[in-house]
Amino acid sequence: MSVLKKLFPKQKKVKIEFCQRNLEQFLREENYAVYNEFLNRTNVQYKEYECQSKCKECRMSPYAIVNGELVQAEDPVELVRKMKEYID
Repeated sequence: MSVLKKLFPKQKKVKIEFCQRNLEQFLREENYAVYNEFLNRTNVQYKEYECQSKCKECRMSPYAIVNGELVQAEDPVELVRKMKEYID
């Protein structure tokens, strides 16, 4: 392995999908900075859908689809923490 690859390892690209309705229900203005910081990472690609047909999950708690897997949390800040753990 080259020295440059050791110094600057490639980060895995992560695809995150959000439900617009879920964000509207759970995301509060005081959490915008936390989400903005996380979603602006170079290895994070995200997309917001109007509906993802996960109505039961959507009503219960904040969630996101991270690389095809459902990630749920008690609140929006915990969701970001869980997505970070998933990535790292």
